[in-house]
Amino acid sequence: MLNSLNKYLQKWMPVLTPLSLVIGVLFENVGHQLLFLVPWLFAFMTFAGSLSMNFEGIKSLKKYPKVILVVIAFLHILMPIWAYFVSTVIFHDHLLTIGFVLAVAVPTGVTSFIWVSICRGHLALCLAIILIDTLISPVVIPALLHIVVGQTIEIDTIGLILDLLWMIVVPSLMGVALNEFTKGEIELTLGKKLSPFSKLSLFSIVMINSSAIAPYIKNISLELVSVILVVFLLAVSGYAFCLILGHILWKDISIITMFIFTGGMRNIAVGVVIATTYFPAKTVMPVVFGMLFQQVLASFFSRVTEKYQLKYAEG
Repeated sequence: MLNSLNKYLQKWMPVLTPLSLVIGVLFENVGHQLLFLVPWLFAFMTFAGSLSMNFEGIKSLKKYPKVILVVIAFLHILMPIWAYFVSTVIFHDHLLTIGFVLAVAVPTGVTSFIWVSICRGHLALCLAIILIDTLISPVVIPALLHIVVGQTIEIDTIGLILDLLWMIVVPSLMGVALNEFTKGEIELTLGKKLSPFSKLSLFSIVMINSSAIAPYIKNISLELVSVILVVFLLAVSGYAFCLILGHILWKDISIITMFIFTGGMRNIAVGVVIATTYFPAKTVMPVVFGMLFQQVLASFFSRVTEKYQLKYAEG
């Protein structure tokens, strides 16, 4: 039954994610009262996702150090610069700029593993990047935010680092350690059972946190439409840049495929939690809207990747 539920939720993610956002906006008063649950839900989600990971992927550090460095640099240098440039050119609003940069500066999405697997990409390398990127997030995200925020807003850096450790690093290490200890059996026993609850946790996080942006969404304005369009532009360009860069840098099709999804997807839920906890509500807008396109674009680019693979194989 849990397996069927998981497949159903996976299939309808592109619909259920925006639906969760709409429900959160409509019932904003309920969302405000449930904010205390978000870090716990996120920690659970991270733990469940980490049960499929092991330290084997770290060996990829020795084998593919340059590839890993390129992916990390793309995620935390190139895309934040691109997001900063686009948002400052289109909007003259510092809070929105912080939101756009935060939306692309968060770690790569754990669900990128699913798409890399579907498109026959380099799985070991994908897992290594997810794990490494997750572990460095308590250093990278506060550093990037400090650069972007400047002196205009005070950030509780220690609080942010502790939150990232508690929500991402600790549950990840626990999941990986359990996977290692049980020699991968826990993924088949507990991991598969937790998968549907993990997805339900994601919908709950979107629902609860979208209550913060309810005042902005209820009045549909040109700014709101512009924010959604720019979020879409950044999301599409992330995948497209990865495909182009990957084609230039590497000959191995499995590495290019891995790069498309690890570079294109983000752990947006953590960005939403950071935005709602540490910044004014307006900052949350670009981050939350990123969730609308994540799975839809991953599905679209999986087809683009398959066509590219066929052309590459024929070539």
